[in-house]
Amino acid sequence: MPHIQIALAEGRSPEQLNRMIKEVAEAVERTAGASRAAITVHVTEVPLTHWGNADSTLQERRDAGAF
Repeated sequence: MPHIQIALAEGRSPEQLNRMIKEVAEAVERTAGASRAAITVHVTEVPLTHWGNADSTLQERRDAGAF
């Protein structure tokens, strides 16, 4: 039973997350030969203040116009 874990910085719409889950499950079904019913996808959205890159948080980088 494939279990896929995805960690993302917060900010995507429910529709975007739903499409991502569907497409990831389809890719695993196609490439691993697993049945769709056996595939689980776990998405964790992380607040920008809780994700660091180099010496700053993603929120600090966003505030500085870095992305």
